Amino acid sequence: MTRIRIAAVTAAAAAMTLVPLTSATAAVTAAPKFLSASQLPASSTPWHADPVKQGLPEFGSVCTQNVTPAAGTRHRDFRTELDTGARQTITVAPTEAKAKQLAAKLRASIETCLDRLKEADPGLEGEAFYHGRVNVEEGAHVYSIDTQHPEVGSTDIGLYSIGRDGRAVTVIEWGQLGELDGAPLEGFKKTTRVAVAKLY
Repeated sequence: MTRIRIAAVTAAAAAMTLVPLTSATAAVTAAPKFLSASQLPASSTPWHADPVKQGLPEFGSVCTQNVTPAAGTRHRDFRTELDTGARQTITVAPTEAKAKQLAAKLRASIETCLDRLKEADPGLEGEAFYHGRVNVEEGAHVYSIDTQHPEVGSTDIGLYSIGRDGRAVTVIEWGQLGELDGAPLEGFKKTTRVAVAKLY
């Protein structure tokens, strides 16, 4: 993610000819935009958005941990008054080719996430599903992971999506207590479409 940098103008820089930014140049240098709280799937209590932060979150995302690079990355957490939370992470890769590679790695990481969780916790049960492609910009893909822990008596549902627009790759995560039947899957797909469309 490009950071706004303020530098002192040196004599050499002052002697340079200033060239106005074209709209194409501005689009490349502008930082991608994040979702607002109102653009998340409907909830029984209002969503609250934390400030956008540089780098990776302090507490990593279980399914994509060690895949997303800290360089070029920003994230934003969302929460409700109940046990529902969400996170959007955006990474701007150096090139479109590297962005495409990152998106592919993130998809693979989510597709194998449930197996890794079961390996780490043999008592865990669950199902994972691929819910298809969202046709927006270079595309987005939606997944769900439904887990249960019979010994503890807990059930959790997580929705995940990965989308790309040029060099920007975004991951959206949504989770709450409960099962897939109670998750706003269609609303999450709409959120994913909005998220990718507003990156640039």
